[in-house]
Amino acid sequence: QVQLVESGGGLVQAGGSLRLSCARSGSIFSINTMGWYRQAPGKQRELVAVITSARNTNYADSVKGRFTISRDNAKNTVHLQMNNLKPEDTAVYYCNIFARTVVGGPWSDYWGQGTQVTVSS
Repeated sequence: QVQLVESGGGLVQAGGSLRLSCARSGSIFSINTMGWYRQAPGKQRELVAVITSARNTNYADSVKGRFTISRDNAKNTVHLQMNNLKPEDTAVYYCNIFARTVVGGPWSDYWGQGTQVTVSS
């Protein structure tokens, strides 16, 4: 079974940086997209950044110029470099992939358990 495990979250001062990592295990035939989402207290989950199989990227307007998503196929990982963090970035961050495990099989979303990011003012 495909599993995703996030790491790298923590407590940081405003203006600081964190690097989140997502490690994937389990067999994958094809990945459509990989991304990071976040859920802040009292708010809906939102897309932060995505990267496609062609390595094209898209970012939420609120993080453009500050966050960078990348992937390392050899290590089965996806990363989110977060710079110039703001208190508004405080949330649980979730790793996501949209993939299928066998040729011709169904496309499915896979999620990690999340990692907490807290930015103090």
